Amino acid sequence: MQSNPNPSNPRRVKGWILDVYPSRLGEFAVWIISENDQRTRLTDRFVPKVYVSGRQESLEKLASQLTFDEAVLAWDFVSHLTKATDVDESLVLEVTLKDCRMASSFTRSVLKAGRYLQYQVFNCDLKHEQVYFYSHDVFPLAFVEVESEHDVLKYNLLDSAESVDYVLPPLRICRLEVEVAKQDKIAKLCDPIDKITLNLGDDEVVIDSGNEGDKLLRLVHALQEYDPDIIATKGGDSTLFPYLVSRAAVNLVLEDLVFGRDDVPLAAKNVRGRTFFSYGRTYYRAPTRRLYGRVHVDLKNTFILAESGFDGLFEIARTCRVSLHVAARSSIGSSMSSIEYYQAFKNNVLIPRNKSIPEAFKSAIELLIGDRGGFVYEPEVGIHGDVGEVDFASMYPTVMVKNNISAETVLCKCCPDSKLRIPELGYHICEKRIGIVPKALNPVIRKRLLYKKLRSEVHDEKLKDVYDNRQTALKWILVTCFGYLGYRNARFGTVDGHIGVCAYGREAFLQASRTAEEKGFRVIHGIVDSLWLKKKHASTAEYNELCREIHEKTGIPLSFEGHYNWIVFLPSKMHPNVGVLNRYYGVMENGKIKVRGLEVRRRDTPPFVYDAQTAMLQVLAQAKSPSEFVERIPEALKVLQAYRNKLLDGEISVWDLIITKHLSKDPKKYKQMVSQVIAAKQLIREGAEVSAGKNVRFLFTSAENKRHERRVTAEELIEKDTNSDLKKYLLLLYASAANMFSPLGYSAQGIYDEARRIRQTKLISYLT
Repeated sequence: MQSNPNPSNPRRVKGWILDVYPSRLGEFAVWIISENDQRTRLTDRFVPKVYVSGRQESLEKLASQLTFDEAVLAWDFVSHLTKATDVDESLVLEVTLKDCRMASSFTRSVLKAGRYLQYQVFNCDLKHEQVYFYSHDVFPLAFVEVESEHDVLKYNLLDSAESVDYVLPPLRICRLEVEVAKQDKIAKLCDPIDKITLNLGDDEVVIDSGNEGDKLLRLVHALQEYDPDIIATKGGDSTLFPYLVSRAAVNLVLEDLVFGRDDVPLAAKNVRGRTFFSYGRTYYRAPTRRLYGRVHVDLKNTFILAESGFDGLFEIARTCRVSLHVAARSSIGSSMSSIEYYQAFKNNVLIPRNKSIPEAFKSAIELLIGDRGGFVYEPEVGIHGDVGEVDFASMYPTVMVKNNISAETVLCKCCPDSKLRIPELGYHICEKRIGIVPKALNPVIRKRLLYKKLRSEVHDEKLKDVYDNRQTALKWILVTCFGYLGYRNARFGTVDGHIGVCAYGREAFLQASRTAEEKGFRVIHGIVDSLWLKKKHASTAEYNELCREIHEKTGIPLSFEGHYNWIVFLPSKMHPNVGVLNRYYGVMENGKIKVRGLEVRRRDTPPFVYDAQTAMLQVLAQAKSPSEFVERIPEALKVLQAYRNKLLDGEISVWDLIITKHLSKDPKKYKQMVSQVIAAKQLIREGAEVSAGKNVRFLFTSAENKRHERRVTAEELIEKDTNSDLKKYLLLLYASAANMFSPLGYSAQGIYDEARRIRQTKLISYLT
């Protein structure tokens, strides 16, 4: 394997940017995968700039003091837009720091000097790599030609972040696993290493002999020999890397534990993970364990990789201009914000530390009119045929781009007489400039549409999957952008714009439904941007013509998703006659099964129940009409009976009965001893670290036991003689069937009682 770790720069290199990070004072290390498959380390002198605004006399006083500040390299007065809403530029103090890592301390000292009132500091809390990418107008995995002169790099970008047919370098991916010789039920830092496994493409290296120190050194040697670009782990951030550091320290080989390409030993900093609340859910994020010259991906600490694989990860890194190790861990909202920050850089707009654009004052009647959200039609409960589905393509992002919705354009100061008005609200929109948010979203929308088009046209299945993964990654940016527009910490967000997007969406949705009704279709369900329409014997051509006409009227693309052989809209569990918006399942003419709200879509469903419901759905999927669906219900219930028999006969492994639940708060703060809290407290007693935002996995052992500690057993504490609560799992199994057939009057308890009666009848018959 070829690698060039020499810090002295070659004159010219052509290849892909792999990794960028601060190295020595005032310098950045840049790793390039060259065309001839070498890994080359370059050095670039790079110093950041932060900006301070305030009254002119105060800024001049501050500038005079900066001469003696050891963190400051230079300062000057320049003109910038301090707010995205500003029309004219303001004079601000531009401070060039000696190193990007000094930005935080410098910002604190400036704010403290102004008593947190006199000064505002901008561009001060961005990730170092992002500032580097913005300043040089490059991005991760960009194909570039780099020229070095006196340790200063000049980039010739031979690529584009908007490209859909880009070529990636031949990345080498290695998977690292470590087995611990546990002394107790839970693995601890003091337990020795049992075995280390490295999966290197088609090769596998197993290190299971010698003492611990030898095992660790052989691991380091294997990484140096194979020279991977990406090291993938399960729990590397939270447990694996801290464990390896601990064992290396015990065996006196810590200085040799180098996993990156730079000669920097792996360090498990004494940093705890972060628990945060987002979109109604509590999340836990483990601290990042950074490698230098390589990318560490923790498969348990990533969202985008789970949703769209490495193809999606690379797409997010390129499109959003965030480094690979950040893209693998950060939320989609954070990645999307990076596109906005880049646009602000290009537009000469400074990036504030905090959101500074307030919501416009509203009367009670204005709040009533504006804060209404999206439009929905209550579904008609039951089994339906002759149904087609039409969807607006990225409705809210398209509305934001088409109507120029952004913090600086809604209720702008420069166009109070603008003819562009938000429906129902009457808010004016700027006619003179395009906002940062539409500029950021426009290329994402275009790229996703292109990927979907390419996916449908290409015949190579492997390439089809690549395009699908890329469009899925971009979909999550578009899904997030609307909520982020109204998020309290979004620096270019606006609540007024957020409710304006809803108003445009409601108008388009109502126009679509009225047009459909004029064409003889009946709306049987609708959610914000999707409509389920019923018309006997309606052809694909009729649906496509309807979509074309609605597109012309609304300006938002509408696509026909397909006909359903049958579709079932499910009722509320509390109110059997009331439909639930997101609980339905059906089969399209092309055989695609679409499911929402059933157990197969829930994170806490045990594999046993998941498999059973999937098998039942596959039986029902063979039906070509609602009448055939009803005829196949007995066959589906036979599948249910077969799974019941497997459970009662002991053919189901306890590992297929494991349930995963999410902790929304610290286990100590729960008042009720629900299942996940019992399991969490069991783990804590054994020395494990459990906190809010984490998932807990457990087995029901005696669900109705009065002693709550016996109701469940945490997965890590399951032993050979641990038995499951059969009745509890039977009820979960029957509940999955009852959910599917609830419009026909089925209930979980009814199915359970009937199955029990049949079983007892067979037993009596056998005995007599």
